[in-house]
This record gives sequence, structure tokens and C-alpha cells, in this order.
Amino acid sequence: MRRRLAFFGSPAWAVPVLRALSEAHDVALVVTQPDKPQGRGLKVASSAVAQAARELGLEVAKPRRLRRDQETAERLRVLDLDAAVVAAYGQIIPGALLEIPRYGFLNIHPSLLPKYRGAAPVNWALINGERETGVSIMRLDEGMDTGPIFVQEATPVGPDETAVELSERLRDRGVELLLDVLERLETARPRPQEGEPSYAPLLKKEDGRIRWHEPAQSIYDRHRGVQPWPGSWFEHSGQRVKLLEMKPARGEGAPGEVLDVGRVSVRVAAGEGAVELVTVQPEGKRPMAAAAWARGRRLGSGRRIAS
Repeated sequence: MRRRLAFFGSPAWAVPVLRALSEAHDVALVVTQPDKPQGRGLKVASSAVAQAARELGLEVAKPRRLRRDQETAERLRVLDLDAAVVAAYGQIIPGALLEIPRYGFLNIHPSLLPKYRGAAPVNWALINGERETGVSIMRLDEGMDTGPIFVQEATPVGPDETAVELSERLRDRGVELLLDVLERLETARPRPQEGEPSYAPLLKKEDGRIRWHEPAQSIYDRHRGVQPWPGSWFEHSGQRVKLLEMKPARGEGAPGEVLDVGRVSVRVAAGEGAVELVTVQPEGKRPMAAAAWARGRRLGSGRRIAS
């Protein structure tokens, strides 16, 4: 059955959700974040969802503050919506809007709720070393990801999966589950969330700092979790160095101590085990092999990599 929907989303991650919905259902309105400066030139540009909506010939609204935007609320009221779908929109949906669609607002949340409520569930699942996560299709309420769940599916976390890769995999499976729920809206009965909640706030720049005192696996898990932003980094002699590619390794020594410099990589001791730095990018320079950077800084065995 084709449903009449509104879609709320903004980044590129949400575009495949919009495309799938537009193929299977009638998307009457797309609500996204306002245009803003982007890139090095800070040229004002539309969100990825707004651009995709234009390509699909869909109506778009870009309220600056949804809570205070009466025009968007009125547009939604006259559309006779079966449901609205939210995928990484970027603003809280006010309670007055949640009641407008016949079956409410549905959300794709890439975690096993109530674990990792908030803006960065995939990132924090990886940073915290989770070996299993999942995706939930929920009905929004006025809380922060506290609404009841229609369906939830668990999946193992790949040992080398980054936040980008895992979030896209969870999204793609979430789209399949969402389409199924939309088919059976009349009979679907969401259940309240059960268990102890945990939270996943937006990442800060400091979350990407390498903690050399942590075990090598924890350092690697954090590295995977802070992709693509803020990325992993450390400071050496007052200079910030981005760590673009790394992996756990064997070895022991004082945390942050260089164990050896190879042809391409550098092995550095962690709180437990070691990590192999493969590619780095010093401040203001191009990416380079970690070994080339270390030799340029005269870093050899026994030297501390972190200031």
C-alpha cells in the first residue's frame, strides 16, 4: 500500500532513505536544514537531502527553527499524511507536530535502543568497543529517542568496520525494516523500550585525541569510531598530527614510546600492546607514510611520540 508521507532529513546519510521512500510511497513534503556555508570556500549550499529532493521533483521546506515555524506546521496539517519519517534531520521535532500524521513520526535509529540514545550512536558504540549493535525503527515521542519500538535487529560489528561503514550498513538494513513497518501501519504495535539507557552525544574535537595509556585495541576502536570527524590525532612537539591509518600490533613499552620505525610504518607502545601508525598528516601538510614523518622528526626507538 502506498502511503502519503513527509520526510525529515539533512545529510548525505539520509539520501538513500529518501530515495527508497519516494520509490515505494508518495512523499508529499521534504523538510531539511536551511542552506549554510560549506567547504573551504564557505559557499552557501543546500543540504544533501534538499539537493536529492530537487532531483526527485519533491517539495522542500527549510525551516530555521522548526519549533517556531508555523508555516511548516500548517503545510503538514493540510497534507493528510499517513506518517512522517525522520532520518538524521538535525532538529528536535516539537510535540505539536508529532500528532499531525495519522500514524505519527517514524525514525531510523542505528542502535539497539535504549542503548546509545542521541546524535552519535554508531560512533560511541565503536569507541566503547561494542562487538554487537543494531538498528531500531521507533515512533518518536517528545523525549530523546525514548519512543516505543516497532522492530529492532541486532548485528555483529566487524573488527575493522569504521563508523562510516557501519552507519551505512545499519541505515541500509533500517530502510528495509522501515518499508516493512510502513506496509503494516494499521496493525503494527510498537513496544516500550526495555533496559538501561545509555547516551551518545555529539562528538567533540577532543574525542579524537589518542589516549596512549589505553590498550591498543581501545585506541583502535576509538580510531574507527571518530571517522570521518574529528578523526584520530596526537600532538608532537606542539604540532597536531592526524592519524589517518593505523592498526593494533604486538609489543610493549611505556605508553607513547616508539618501539621501531619500519620502511613505511611506526610501532608505538600503548597501555597494553602496541599500535602501528601507517599514514599520518602533520598540520598544514599532505598525508605521508608514518615512517617518513618519524624520520623527519628524528624519532627512533625509545623516543616518546607524544609531547
